[in-house]
Amino acid sequence: MIVSLVAILLGSVITFVIMRIGLSKKSAKIIEEAKSEAELIKKEKILQAKDKFLELKSEHEKVINERNSKIVSAENRIKQKETSLNQKIEETNKKSKEVDVIKENLNNQMIILDKKTDEVNKMHKQQVEQLVAISGLSVEDAKAGLIESLKEEAKTDAMAHINEIVEEAKLQANKEAKRIVIQTIQRVASEQTVENAVTVFHIENDDVKGRIIGREGRNIRALEAATGVEIVVDDTPEAIILSAFDPIRREVARLALHQLVTDGRIHPARIEEVVTKTRKMVEEEIIETGKRTTIDLGIHGLHPELIRIVGKMKYRSSYGQNLLQHSREVANLAAIMASELGLNPKLAKRAGLLHDIGKVAEEENELPHAIAGFKMAEKFKEKPDICNAIGAHHDEMEMKTLIAPIIQICDAISGSRPGARREVVESYIKRLRELEDLALSYPGVLKTYAIQAGRELRVIVGSEKVSDTDSETLSYDIAKKIQDEMTYPGQIKVTVIRETRAINYAK
Repeated sequence: MIVSLVAILLGSVITFVIMRIGLSKKSAKIIEEAKSEAELIKKEKILQAKDKFLELKSEHEKVINERNSKIVSAENRIKQKETSLNQKIEETNKKSKEVDVIKENLNNQMIILDKKTDEVNKMHKQQVEQLVAISGLSVEDAKAGLIESLKEEAKTDAMAHINEIVEEAKLQANKEAKRIVIQTIQRVASEQTVENAVTVFHIENDDVKGRIIGREGRNIRALEAATGVEIVVDDTPEAIILSAFDPIRREVARLALHQLVTDGRIHPARIEEVVTKTRKMVEEEIIETGKRTTIDLGIHGLHPELIRIVGKMKYRSSYGQNLLQHSREVANLAAIMASELGLNPKLAKRAGLLHDIGKVAEEENELPHAIAGFKMAEKFKEKPDICNAIGAHHDEMEMKTLIAPIIQICDAISGSRPGARREVVESYIKRLRELEDLALSYPGVLKTYAIQAGRELRVIVGSEKVSDTDSETLSYDIAKKIQDEMTYPGQIKVTVIRETRAINYAK
């Protein structure tokens, strides 16, 4: 038993000794390997340090070379400047010597000139004395007479130049004005709209007419009472006529009637309900139209009530011309014309859109629509320039800004272009005859012709009865009388023609 324990102990001791020997060998090996790696790292670092040193040395040499080259170039420039400066100094010295020579020559010439001047003065004095003795006039009297004659001649020449300048300025102004107006008209293309005071409502068959009339006419009476529109049911096939002066009422009646006929339920209670809903829908459409118009034209910051008024223009007309289309056209024309003249196009466009708002005023008044529009614009805090342009576009008030005449001109262009406004043939012919008869009433007038759709009146006068000066006065008087007594769109040009004819016959 003891022997076995001793054997085990000896075995463990031997194993421990062997392990210690092995560990010592491994540690010695690791130490040697670490020393060799340290030597390698040391060599690599030394090489890197040498490379860095060489790199820094080369960069330093490069910088030094660049500085040296700059110094050399600077020295060369300084030498060149010194050379050029020396040359300029030499040239200046030469010129100063030449100037001295010239001065000396000038002094000699001045001495000679003074001598000649004295001689001329003596001769002039002798000639003046001889002239005074011959003419019997003193020197002062002769000067005064000469000055007066020169003044008269200068006045005549000045008046001639002034007349030429004025005529040229008028010609240029007329050309420029025509160019601007023509370009403005050409750049605006608008629709031609004709409206009447009645609306025709089409139906599928005549059986619907009986349902619209209702028992003892109660449906049609309810419709007329709710809409304020006269409904004419006659023998016209498949059509009912809605008659009213107010286009908004006609539109409400048309839409309500369309909904009632489509729905099929037509009785007084239903009629009132549909008309109320339709009126609200039309009111929303008016506001939407106003907003869409201002967005299309790029006009911002309008009062909501003004936007509503602009929308109502869609349902108004003037001489058959749709008011909203007319206002949009005037706005575009005014913006273009203002741009050509160097004014504010946005201000002109805003005034052009609002110039006829007095025609759609809510309350009835006896004011001209321009003044009514002026008061409405003031009420809704529009700028004074825009208010003045609205109020003055028919000369009801004084024009205070350059925008006002532009709006007046563009309103006339839009209203007087062919096809813009509807006019009954009888009234058109009557107006032309009134124009011709008015001019014939003046003494010396032989014939009159209304041409260009009544926009020009040509008056032929007798040369033995009317002089050139009288023809100018006659043209003014006729134009003034037409302006005071007649109603017409746009403007009328009055041309008086006076000519002399000499007629002979060769036999």
